[in-house]
Amino acid sequence: MAGLSGSQPLDASLAVYHRRRDAARSDATRAAILRAARARFAADGYRKATIRAIATDAAIDPSMVMRYYGSKVKLFAVAVDVQLQLPDLTAIPERHLGEALLAHFLRRWEGDPADDALLMLLRSAATDDFAAERMRAIFRDQLTPALLSLTADHAQAARRAGLIATQMLGLALCRNILRLPPVAGLDLETVVALIGPTIQRYLSARLLPG
Repeated sequence: MAGLSGSQPLDASLAVYHRRRDAARSDATRAAILRAARARFAADGYRKATIRAIATDAAIDPSMVMRYYGSKVKLFAVAVDVQLQLPDLTAIPERHLGEALLAHFLRRWEGDPADDALLMLLRSAATDDFAAERMRAIFRDQLTPALLSLTADHAQAARRAGLIATQMLGLALCRNILRLPPVAGLDLETVVALIGPTIQRYLSARLLPG
């Protein structure tokens, strides 16, 4: 009986070990699927990307993708859970706001375009309503509140955010997806110098009513 009782702590320790090992494997599998999905959505867009292709890229069975994420829609939602991580606009001198905001977006895109959820959304938004709503929500729920630190007028902040989005998304489309020359070949400093003043105008210039 004593020997049997003494084995119980060992059995408990082994059980904890196995649970932790299985959890680590599960987390690794989930992360591998998400990496593969982001790359595949970025390359093919939402409509063309398939669960089978994502599973092949992740070197797992397609059933595992469904086990962890349930559906392509749910996987896409997780893959494009974008946080813009916008800078504190109140800490930037007013005359440099346009340049600072543009540089922030450029750093997001230029770091690793194949893994940027914003570019994934941009590829898919033109043909998929779900992706388009995700993109609208990002700018509505993150950029507009950031601009409220500069103006108390919510309508003005929303309007300025929309105008800024035309430049940011247009630039991303031409530079990172269409790779339109010579825009795609411009260095970051030149892009900031050329387009920064436009963003600055959208941030600080008086907007016409309407």
